[in-house]
Amino acid sequence: MYRVCFVCTGNICRSPMAESVFRARLAEAGLDALVEVDSAGTGGWHEGDGADPRTVAVLEAAGYEQDHRARQFRASWFAGLDLVIALDAGHLRDLRSLAPTPEDAAKVRLLRSYDPAATAAEADVPDPYYGSRAGFEQCLALVEAASAGLLEAVRETVKEHTA
Repeated sequence: MYRVCFVCTGNICRSPMAESVFRARLAEAGLDALVEVDSAGTGGWHEGDGADPRTVAVLEAAGYEQDHRARQFRASWFAGLDLVIALDAGHLRDLRSLAPTPEDAAKVRLLRSYDPAATAAEADVPDPYYGSRAGFEQCLALVEAASAGLLEAVRETVKEHTA
């Protein structure tokens, strides 16, 4: 089983959104039995909470399913993960510094690095938490745009592992 974990700050907005979208893309591609997806936050402020109601509303309006409980990312998880997807540069930095080995640090990638239309200046998925629903809708659009490239990268890796 190939394992992917999406990570944002509190694990109630961006990362659960990315988890839901990517899980749907895997199912559409017939890879859901080969790839496990979850999410976490760099901090534990919301541990045990569901996703932000605005995240839930935007996901449901777009036809995505979600059943989420927030949790904090732990360094010990690196051993069981193949890919750790950071939603912004701050998460990337925090996760790489948390990684126990250089090999674990190399597992951490920015989500938007999988979107060919994203420039270096647009590498982050902005945090919608303090804004309006429009920010959550923008977040979903950015996550969806990057998910196609991420799906292709994961598909290639999974093919190599199962060949």
